[in-house]
Amino acid sequence: MDDENHLAARLRAASVGREQAPFAALADGRIVGCGGLFAAAGRAAAALTEAGVRPGDRVAVQAEKSIEVVQLYLGTVLAGGVFLPLNPACTPAETEYFLRDAEPAVFVCDPDRVEALSAIAGAAGVAGTFTLDGDGRGSWAEETARHSEDFRAVAREADDLAAILYTSGTTGRSKGAMLSHGNLVSNGATLADCWRFGPEDALIHALPIFHTHGLFVAINVALIAGSSLIFMPRFDADAVLAAMPRATAMMGVPTFYTRLLNHPGLTAEAVANMRLFVSGSAPLPAEIHERWRKRTGHAILERYGMTETGMNASNPYDGDRRAGTVGPPLPGVEVKVTDPATGAPLPDGRIGSIEVRGPNVFKGYWRMPEKTEEDLRENGFLITGDLGFFDDRGYLAIAGRSKDVVISGGYNVYPKEIEALIDEIPGVLESAVIGLPHPDLGEGVAAVIVREVGAEDPTAEAVSEALRDRIARYKQPRQIHFTDELPRNAMGKVRKTALKDRYGDAFAAK
Repeated sequence: MDDENHLAARLRAASVGREQAPFAALADGRIVGCGGLFAAAGRAAAALTEAGVRPGDRVAVQAEKSIEVVQLYLGTVLAGGVFLPLNPACTPAETEYFLRDAEPAVFVCDPDRVEALSAIAGAAGVAGTFTLDGDGRGSWAEETARHSEDFRAVAREADDLAAILYTSGTTGRSKGAMLSHGNLVSNGATLADCWRFGPEDALIHALPIFHTHGLFVAINVALIAGSSLIFMPRFDADAVLAAMPRATAMMGVPTFYTRLLNHPGLTAEAVANMRLFVSGSAPLPAEIHERWRKRTGHAILERYGMTETGMNASNPYDGDRRAGTVGPPLPGVEVKVTDPATGAPLPDGRIGSIEVRGPNVFKGYWRMPEKTEEDLRENGFLITGDLGFFDDRGYLAIAGRSKDVVISGGYNVYPKEIEALIDEIPGVLESAVIGLPHPDLGEGVAAVIVREVGAEDPTAEAVSEALRDRIARYKQPRQIHFTDELPRNAMGKVRKTALKDRYGDAFAAK
């Protein structure tokens, strides 16, 4: 029984008595039923327990998207562990930091990377390293096959830790956001209700599953509501359009919608069976919102969330979905806009710091009490680092990001991390990394570099080569510009707004 495990009980409840109902239609034609999903999760939980995972232990997973990763997530929850998904695009150096910081008991990675990562995992104190590829094959699959599905869920309460998601900071040092069973249950249940998900829904799932959007929003909502997934390994416009006649909803990032608008197959007829399109992880341009409405007859529902909180606000299911806003706060979630200097609430229409409080707000940063204290007020409000304002109808609009984070294709890119690496390159005096408007990705990463006096090198090609194996591809600058000096304000801080104005049309000109 799962009743004493807070998250497992909630994720399982909608499928009890519906074991034969489909949960996921896979790209290879297989159908995974609800009963089969949780049977596999039980085997995964048994294998994790045998591998030494105890309540509260971390289970790190850096594998390509597959239904087996979802089963491993559920197995970790059943075993009382803490799920730690890692982006497969991370370099070995980045992965080493995560493993040393989180100290997982088990690490599951892609077979093609195990040679490079097993030594790193061993040095970080990981007791067991297994492999799992995008087709669900590897030593982890062999391990789980040996176990029975009859696993009694380990008791876990709402306040117990369920997951750690790393989110980089402007200092370049990644922070592990600690999410509890209660955080995930409250957010998933609220979204399932607000977005009207139920057993009759089939959700197109083309998102990655190593971050909040694809894992804790899409999958948790589907499980809690008893919905099914059309589970795709990655976004492909042809495949998504082909799936729409048998789907009812899709969750995506703005890039998905941009690419679909460029597809000749997107018509009102093609989306006739769809009831809901949700966009998040990056701001949706108002132009895309309007083009989508005119082309399909649907208004995209934009919402606002972050790794530390899940979702905080959403445009309504019924009612006006206003382009350029993320809607009112979700039920049970408090959102206020404050003066960044004093913390005092600001009136509607005034731009300020967005703060959030509710059952969705995380427990803090893993082993970073000072950073937790800095961002979490004593009254429970989280200082998000985002800037915004409420309009005259109580809809929240995001005005900017106070920490200069770049969101490219739905992925967060933190300039300080990249600048530190560029500044190490011989011949570089200093650098500034910015996000520029990109017709496909929303924002493209660009670097502006000042060479040392008298230095002719490095070239743009040399900078790209120096970064190639040090940071994930989505973080690597797509454009590199050179300048004699960086613009600064009276306090000496680089004026990135001026750089964005100077190079703002660079991607559009390509």
